[in-house]
Amino acid sequence: MAVTVKIPTPLRKLTNGETSVNAEGATIGAIVDALETAYPGMRDRLLDDTGGLRHFVNIYLNGEDVRYLDGLDSAVGDKDELSIVPAVAGGLR
Repeated sequence: MAVTVKIPTPLRKLTNGETSVNAEGATIGAIVDALETAYPGMRDRLLDDTGGLRHFVNIYLNGEDVRYLDGLDSAVGDKDELSIVPAVAGGLR
């Protein structure tokens, strides 16, 4: 399955400035593996030492947070869109 992955500004140095890339895989985890193959260092930015999604990274599959789906095991279909969104910290005190 070919999906489009939207790349946030902090990760674009890994994709040579590309704002979106295509990746093949049947699950979010497989897409992460494909991104790592094409853009070394991507997995370390997205996954923690246990292989889970980092707390400060959100991945959306067609607008749905994958944490509320099946996480990295969420199935993807042809022409789906993934968005990688770094969490924003801060706020008013």
